[in-house]
Amino acid sequence: MADKKEILLEVKDLHVSFGRGKSLFEAVKGVNFNIYKGETFGLVGESGSGKTTIGRAIIRMYPTSGGEVIFNGQKINGKISKELDKDVIHNIQMIFQDPMASLNDRAKVSDIVKEGLINVQKGLSEKEQQERVDKALLDVGLLPEFASRFPHEFSGGQRQRIGIARALIMEPSFIIADEPISALDVSIRAQVLNLLSKLQQERNLTYLFIAHDLSVMRFISDRIAVIEHGKIVELAPTEKLFAHPLHPYTQALLSAIPMPNPDLEQNKKVLVYDESVHDYSSDKPEWIEIEEEHFILANKKEASEYRERLKTL
Repeated sequence: MADKKEILLEVKDLHVSFGRGKSLFEAVKGVNFNIYKGETFGLVGESGSGKTTIGRAIIRMYPTSGGEVIFNGQKINGKISKELDKDVIHNIQMIFQDPMASLNDRAKVSDIVKEGLINVQKGLSEKEQQERVDKALLDVGLLPEFASRFPHEFSGGQRQRIGIARALIMEPSFIIADEPISALDVSIRAQVLNLLSKLQQERNLTYLFIAHDLSVMRFISDRIAVIEHGKIVELAPTEKLFAHPLHPYTQALLSAIPMPNPDLEQNKKVLVYDESVHDYSSDKPEWIEIEEEHFILANKKEASEYRERLKTL
């Protein structure tokens, strides 16, 4: 993470809802966080927790029902100008979970990779477009001659590299990686993670990395936010979160991480999160900085207990 903490993205009291009337469902419920330039910010939670919804709301794929998304000092959710919308498309890109579903199987790789470029930079000649496609493919470890092929001719890892090239060709400053390795074979997951880390260093990229696997998060993230049922319950620098997780939901997620040692794996105790442990009937939870850079959703009683626990660590 960059030494100077300059905020690139601010999410303030974000709400995202689907449906209307009696069928209204609030997927994201008042989420707050900042992402600093040059860092990898991890967002982790179970399926259905709202983490992908947050990513898609930031990139304007989903409309927000409340709150603000501020990028480079400008509010980018809701109704914005065409010029700002074009700037968002240029500077914020997304890498999707399933590399096969996110690529048009009837389009050649060159057309897939340069599609965004054509829409945003319409003055480029065909030669200039192809030069940028070739460079983007080389940057992700693919040969330029692959541009004339179709997605079904590639392995899962290669298809994900095509998806990364499609994002890189726009020369973004911020990339949302939505579980980019979960659909890949275990043998090639590390290759994609190493590629993302390499590109970040070379291009000073900032990532929002979305996943459900905390062991992956520990490898790539500078800070991690834990989301449960549309609310972030804990946020801390990665090693601080792993060293002393405080929220019961975070503890349950960490306890489920597989261990490479078969004996330890067999004898480990997996914690089950029970929402009833929280009594919020009279003492409502707040977003509290429980220690430096370590935030937690807790009421006053819980915050006092967490502070006492930290003293013993």
